[in-house]
Amino acid sequence: MEQPLSPGLYIVATPIGNLGDITVRAVEVLGAVAVVACEDTRVTGKLLNHLGLKKRMVRYDDHADAGARDRLLAAMREEPVALVSDAGTPLISDPGYRLVRAAREEGIAVTSLPGPSAAVVALTLSGLPNDRFLFAGFLPNKVKAREDVLRELAAVPATLVFYETAPRLLDALAAIGSVLPGREVAVARELTKRFEECRHGSPEEIAAHYAAHPPKGEIVLLVGPPPDEPMGEVDADALLLAALATEKPSQAAAQVAKATGLDRKKLYARALELK
Repeated sequence: MEQPLSPGLYIVATPIGNLGDITVRAVEVLGAVAVVACEDTRVTGKLLNHLGLKKRMVRYDDHADAGARDRLLAAMREEPVALVSDAGTPLISDPGYRLVRAAREEGIAVTSLPGPSAAVVALTLSGLPNDRFLFAGFLPNKVKAREDVLRELAAVPATLVFYETAPRLLDALAAIGSVLPGREVAVARELTKRFEECRHGSPEEIAAHYAAHPPKGEIVLLVGPPPDEPMGEVDADALLLAALATEKPSQAAAQVAKATGLDRKKLYARALELK
């Protein structure tokens, strides 16, 4: 690194499995900071040891109190401080949000280094549509809460991405099959590691496989978007004809789309035919 790091907070993504995925910039920044804030000093210590670095580590996790945050903020005003998670990009279903927010409010410089993220790696492997996706963290553990979350997200026109644990995978698949029937599912596990795999199919097919072969490791669970609903021609036509009595085709299509949730472009094409 050509110049010393300025004081502030540096959010550093770390490998999710394969240590070769650490970036050159991440190594440089970790080598230049005065303090590394981490979830588990044992886990981060192994990474630093692999990189040949010795750094002062401070534990900062979900249980950290305001005093720990204030001490880190005080350090950031005087020297560069890195924030890492056990694996992947910090703040993505990991602690750190409050620390970053507090640093911003106090005018402390915050820099984020791009790097590994299990959610993104799984999305690219899954073969599911990725022009739109919603990362929703971990599903709740309790049955009703889990189903409520899935119902809440059912209409989202995007691939849903969740983190999941191996012991809860079958319960999560069962809930998806019940609440979101007909959706394609992908399960990505052990990403970037020796036994990496990504399976896709129906929730029932995936559940049958993992019932026979209990999974291990960290899991990303993906659910395909809702299928395109065919436009109900009779109802849509009636609504379009009524709107066309006073509106242009584009405006009629917009009105019907807003009222029904049907695709505006398809409605516009049909409106032109009816006109």
